[in-house]
Amino acid sequence: MKVVLGSDHNGVKFKELLVKHLEEKKYEVVDVGSHGEDSVDYPDFAFAAAEMVSGGRADRGILVCGSGTGMAMAANKVKGVRAAVCLSRNTAVLARQHNDANVLALAGWQSRAADVLDIVDTFLDTEFEGGRHARRVNKITAYEERRGTK
Repeated sequence: MKVVLGSDHNGVKFKELLVKHLEEKKYEVVDVGSHGEDSVDYPDFAFAAAEMVSGGRADRGILVCGSGTGMAMAANKVKGVRAAVCLSRNTAVLARQHNDANVLALAGWQSRAADVLDIVDTFLDTEFEGGRHARRVNKITAYEERRGTK
């Protein structure tokens, strides 16, 4: 599985930890930045990662900023992306099982390293359940197509 990671300056340390963790687990990892703690604009990195997922050049995306919210909001503007802020293992399970989330947004300010690793592993290991959930996800996709909102 190919995973693309992006962060702003508030998420760089967690992103670097995640790159190492995922490479050790034999994932193919693409790091779109940022690469330092100087202030940057999170949408630039969210869009870069989300475009890779949307375009099929990555299977999943992981984004890290201070709260996770800004990254998720930006990523969700990219057609075909379903980004979810997950602050626990349970929200990661539900985001995958029920919503077929393909991008995970993490909160660097609110998380501990061990929790982040557990959330990421859960997100990547959990499959979409389909069934009644597919009907709902298909409504989101149909709205994107019909309204051209992304």
